[in-house]
Amino acid sequence: MSAVTYFEAIVVGALQGVSELFPVSSLGHSILLPAWIGGKWAQDLSMGKDSPYLAVLVAMHVATAIALVVFFWRDWVRILRGLWTSIRDRQVVDSDQRLAWLLVLATIPVGIAGLLLESALRNFLGKPVPTAIFLALNGAVLLAVERFGRSRQKVPPVPVAAEQTIDFSAEVTMPMRAISTEEASDRRLSKLGVGEAILIGAAQILALFPGISRSGITMVAGLRRGLDHEDSARFAFLLATPVILAAGVLKMPSLFSEENRASLGPALAGSLVAGIAAYIAVRFLTSYFETRTLTPFAVYCVVAGIGSLAYFLV
Repeated sequence: MSAVTYFEAIVVGALQGVSELFPVSSLGHSILLPAWIGGKWAQDLSMGKDSPYLAVLVAMHVATAIALVVFFWRDWVRILRGLWTSIRDRQVVDSDQRLAWLLVLATIPVGIAGLLLESALRNFLGKPVPTAIFLALNGAVLLAVERFGRSRQKVPPVPVAAEQTIDFSAEVTMPMRAISTEEASDRRLSKLGVGEAILIGAAQILALFPGISRSGITMVAGLRRGLDHEDSARFAFLLATPVILAAGVLKMPSLFSEENRASLGPALAGSLVAGIAAYIAVRFLTSYFETRTLTPFAVYCVVAGIGSLAYFLV
């Protein structure tokens, strides 16, 4: 198979960094872009088994996950500290500890499903026509939840200026203290039930189907469980970080195999672009979802999916 060129890697890296976090499916666009362009792109960026393109995409996924860690580093410091102290003390007594365990439990279903199904689904469905169908379906789901499916039951609010630290086991409250907007959001997320968090996390399994967006379908599940757009997007990004990072690190050795050596340079360049694009994307989206909805992305996915299907079938 042909090696991925620098130009191809840079273009795909920019696309990967943006589409992984925008609710439009990065895997779907990684399949559709080469098919749209055709020619040498379709040959170089093939999804076939042992393709250099797959190895390059793995590196870009790792870069995207690193960008998420950098953007949410304060949250991850609190979450990891909460997880450590919870394990050390064998109890869950504050919201950081509770959020940490919710993220752990919510990640388990997609982790298992990814190990069992990811390769088979990609090989079977990783073609332009099925991907176009799933992309249109992704848009229809996003549109449906905005029009008809949002839960009227809301997660209890947490004031930004101050908050009571809650002992979830003993109903003990501590004195009020000032917190940031981001920490207030994490406090609200920690109030999700365990079952609710697992259901939201399990929604990521649908992203194994090319064309279904991980962030989009996770946000849909969050909206259905009573989160607002801002918190559902934040939870989606926090959930995606360990999943993307673990999957990338697990497959990273394939990039250094003999047959992929020629693609190492392009992979590095594309990953750098993907990381920068992902950081810009998450910065934009966290602000965007404070006041806006999934509707524009839904319309795009429906139009792009149906248009792609018509293009490939005519």
